[in-house]
Amino acid sequence: MSIFRRHLSLASSLFRKYDLDYSKVPKIDEKDIQERFVRGSGPGGQAVAKTNNCVVLTHIPTGIVIKCHQSRSLSENRKTARELLVAQWDVQVNGEDSLNAQIRRIDEKRRATQEQKKRKLDALKKAWKEREGIE
Repeated sequence: MSIFRRHLSLASSLFRKYDLDYSKVPKIDEKDIQERFVRGSGPGGQAVAKTNNCVVLTHIPTGIVIKCHQSRSLSENRKTARELLVAQWDVQVNGEDSLNAQIRRIDEKRRATQEQKKRKLDALKKAWKEREGIE
């Protein structure tokens, strides 16, 4: 689950920043989902202890279970749980063609480009210091 936390906490808004191929992303059929509402845990006091605002989604064909209690709002948790379910199902079905894998490749490419620019700038600074006789 830790792979997903990085990108999926802001799932839909984050994906818009990248030029991604959405053609293989699976679509959820609501009749394939079993949805339950349970009491969450953690901080929140009475608002958490007396309300069933934690969403547990089970995708029946694949057996994927998602438990979401990121906010006190039931509707926000339902939306986030569905996004997490689609993302996890996408990784399971598409592997290296999933949205998370595409984002990882783009980030690695950007990081490599930034490191290359930094090395080039450091080399230019070093050459300038040698030319000017600066330590």
